[in-house]
Amino acid sequence: MPITVWGLAISQALLASGNILLVSVSALIGQQLAEQAWQITLPVACQFAGLIAATLPAAHLMQRLGRKAGFVLGNLFGLLGAWVALQGLLATSLGLFAAGTFLTGIAIGVGQQYRFAALEACDSGQHARAISLVMAGGILAAVIGPNLAVWSQGWHDASAYAGAFYGLLGLYVVALLLILLLPLPAATPLQPGARVRSYGELFRQPLLLAAVASGMIGYGIMVLLMTATPLAMDGHHHDFPATAMVIQWHVLGMFVPSFFTGRLIRRFGTRNVILWGCGALLLSVAVNLSGTGFWHYWWGLLWLGVGWNFTFIGATHLLTFSYRPAEKARVQGINEFLVFSAAALGSLFAGQGVVLLGWSGLNLFAVPWILLVLMLIWRLNTREPVAA
Repeated sequence: MPITVWGLAISQALLASGNILLVSVSALIGQQLAEQAWQITLPVACQFAGLIAATLPAAHLMQRLGRKAGFVLGNLFGLLGAWVALQGLLATSLGLFAAGTFLTGIAIGVGQQYRFAALEACDSGQHARAISLVMAGGILAAVIGPNLAVWSQGWHDASAYAGAFYGLLGLYVVALLLILLLPLPAATPLQPGARVRSYGELFRQPLLLAAVASGMIGYGIMVLLMTATPLAMDGHHHDFPATAMVIQWHVLGMFVPSFFTGRLIRRFGTRNVILWGCGALLLSVAVNLSGTGFWHYWWGLLWLGVGWNFTFIGATHLLTFSYRPAEKARVQGINEFLVFSAAALGSLFAGQGVVLLGWSGLNLFAVPWILLVLMLIWRLNTREPVAA
């Protein structure tokens, strides 16, 4: 596997560490600063709004300027966002804190292109493994992110969570230095006369529709339940270290399977791996409905992570068969936009959902969406797809 793929895996680990760090503390900070229930998860929703805003521009910018320029710009947004969020926290301003999470969301949105950059750095036969390897970088995030949230609680006297944002600044500095040193694919301008299909033509492909739906719903349901978990655990009298541990093992469930997801795709097919992911998501819901003890949350969030891994990596691999080289930026951009729009809706609804539906009702809400993905993937041809 080329050195670029390994470097992107480390970059993904740093990006995901910052993301998980924000997930661990943002809803709790929102709970402190919010005046109304719907504002509790506003910082998390703003993070995803920034991510969404970055998706389409990032894909097209990198096609014109190259991956390195795009990733450097993304990390600079991350540094700015961490600083603004810190100022908002110290000033007890929900608006300023949410503005900071919006900027970090832009950085996270640009970083979602890491897995696509890895595809360009290796042969087509290595694509499934390259995606898995980059996503496996998140295993470090499972250790760094939640633990940094706990360790940094004593770093600043003004707020228990302020130290987390000093840690976030450090993560983005290291990521920026790594990207500057890494050999990344150059810009790939369109060939003269290359035909690019319209969005309408592209989405008439059942394969593209199924791939995007798998990514949207798998990610959206994962974010919905993950974001709601700290609030639900707090409501059921679990302390913050217990919540951080549940999130940590959830992230391990998200990324540890990446070591073998690529091999499972090669052996059993992308379609079957996504179906298994739907099964894991349904199992997560079943565990969450069975009780509210620590171990119910632990197992429920672990299976939620595994389900996300299989649906998201499977959807990413399935997506690569739906476009021609000239359509790469268009399809990758619209896929990221739709997937993370679903994630943003999940994060925005999480706080209000816990209040209106309760933890059990929120889990039941997820079931029909998971069944929809299962149906769309089941209807695909059982053979492995070929390029469009």
